[in-house]
Amino acid sequence: MKLAFSTLGVPGLPLPDVLRLATAHGYHGVELRAHPEEPVHPGLGSAERADVAAEFKGSGVEILGLAGYARVAAPGDDEPVLAEIRSLLDLARDLGAPYIRVFPGGDLDVQTPEEADATAARRLGTAAEYANDLGVRILLETHDSHRTAADAMRVLGLVGHRQVGALWDVMHTWLGGEQPSETYAALSPHLGYVQVKDIASAEDTTPLPLGAGVLPLAECVEVLSRHGWDGWLCWEYEKRWYESAPELPGLLKAGHEHLNRLLNDSA
Repeated sequence: MKLAFSTLGVPGLPLPDVLRLATAHGYHGVELRAHPEEPVHPGLGSAERADVAAEFKGSGVEILGLAGYARVAAPGDDEPVLAEIRSLLDLARDLGAPYIRVFPGGDLDVQTPEEADATAARRLGTAAEYANDLGVRILLETHDSHRTAADAMRVLGLVGHRQVGALWDVMHTWLGGEQPSETYAALSPHLGYVQVKDIASAEDTTPLPLGAGVLPLAECVEVLSRHGWDGWLCWEYEKRWYESAPELPGLLKAGHEHLNRLLNDSA
């Protein structure tokens, strides 16, 4: 498996500094938070996009994916959501990124689960054709209204398109009560990559160094290894939402070592 970290952990950090951190600590790739607060987002012009792609190529670090914020199950008109997805797909194509991340974002106060599923599947099915033309894959994250693999699979089963897959966020499936073996069994035919992290408890989701909390990271890695999965593990350290959390750069070395220990133990 290859290791990456998300720029959610280093909010607003200039790209050259992000790449220096990745190379210094042995990370193969970076997941880019694609938001206007960040250096890389859909508002970049063509020259800026070319510069970003060149910086990554020159560093030897891969762009794992673009973490976007489109909410595919959200109530409302389809077109604004589809336009947001298309803009992310265009950016991914221009940067050479294989994946974009989308959220479910259903509102079960005003939708039934069936309505949320159908809305997400309709939009993802439409976007899948555009994604196919660009050679980029859309990944639905286990998150918010669809936090378990079982939830996500209700949508992915309706879509049935190879360009639409799943992003496994280990915190959300754990909070949803799924065991790693259950999550993997459901998502494995669709799995793009896995986001790892750690927290103190279900009540306190402040990010912790990997291995310092309660999430079943060892079990997740063991399940993946046992099935011969050789994709990406991406550390999503949610510094942007928890300003008091320790700075990620000082944790990256130990985080890399922890993940390597888990990989070695599971081999």
